[in-house]
Amino acid sequence: MNLNDTPTANRLHIIILGACNSGKSSVVNFIASQQVSLVSDVRGTTTDPVRKAMELPGIGPVVFIDTAGFDDMSELGADRISLTEKALDEADIAILLTGEDEPREAQWSNLLKSRNIPTVKVTNKIDQGRAVTPGSIGISAAGNIGKNLLLDAISRAIPSEYGEPDLLRGLVKRGDNVLLVMPQDKQAPKGRLILPQVQTLRALLDKGCNAICTTPEEMAGALSSMRANPDLVITDSQVFATVHGQLPAGCRLTSFSVLMASFKGDIDYFAESARAIGLLRPGDKVLIAEACTHAPQTEDIGRVNIPALLSRRAGGELDISIVSGKDFPTDLSPYRLVIHCGGCMFNRRLVLNRVSEAKLQGVPMTNYGIAIAYLTGILDKIVY
Repeated sequence: MNLNDTPTANRLHIIILGACNSGKSSVVNFIASQQVSLVSDVRGTTTDPVRKAMELPGIGPVVFIDTAGFDDMSELGADRISLTEKALDEADIAILLTGEDEPREAQWSNLLKSRNIPTVKVTNKIDQGRAVTPGSIGISAAGNIGKNLLLDAISRAIPSEYGEPDLLRGLVKRGDNVLLVMPQDKQAPKGRLILPQVQTLRALLDKGCNAICTTPEEMAGALSSMRANPDLVITDSQVFATVHGQLPAGCRLTSFSVLMASFKGDIDYFAESARAIGLLRPGDKVLIAEACTHAPQTEDIGRVNIPALLSRRAGGELDISIVSGKDFPTDLSPYRLVIHCGGCMFNRRLVLNRVSEAKLQGVPMTNYGIAIAYLTGILDKIVY
């Protein structure tokens, strides 16, 4: 994916489900009009979920998640099916292939319904005389039959709330002057900004704002060069205290991580859960979840800075576990608190599913930026 592509996290995630050899990979290739998934007559060709980003006519940027057959009885079948179930956490829409294994298809249909995942049911191989299952769309991936019907069904299945969240949540209006105070993160490749900075800058330009970029070291000079105080200051959570100390009176402040928390998750729950930080005691278990799978640097925010701040606040060492990427424990009950990154690498569905699990298990869950604002004593002074 190049710099001009829509980030994977901002794409509609469509998962393909069905029995082995039902034609899941063929359907992906059929929709894409190119070979993006390996097709074979050998059962179990697709093992781990395979993700492929593409553009669909009339729909836009999507990610297809091609999965293993849910009737895989091989030695690793149970593990593969477990990975498919885990992939449901990020699915905005499901395509369920029918007509191969009705009992299992019914089970998965009920599972999708219980998780509120809009589902398009498809009967493939109708050119071979296969009867179309009631409630499904008849297609032939091999015979190039029914593509427009399938694309229309996918379009109709897009959740009404998809794409509605606003990264800036009404914090700015056209013509506003916004100061972005951006420390140059060593985690980002040389010559590039980190993704939340890029997305925020683009969102400001789309809204017709005047974006002024600076670093914490040059913030005072940037402020003095402006004719009036900025309407909003956006910074990195790690320098909240530094930036807040230089903030003109009455100037509003937020961070890239806090904006991502509003965009991807449940900001009100994150803010409420931050109060649990004040109740932590030495030895308490805390889970820190980051979407990235980067090799951590010495000043890493999730693995070093936040744990140090938490332990200092608790008055002793905490028992901190760290997970990254798609790893996330099913049982959250041992933890007194979960702290999640901004989630810029995840789609909104995945972050909200994690929030739902935390709520269901009665475990407070907050966000990097919100946690740091609380720990530095300015949570009530930032906007989100």
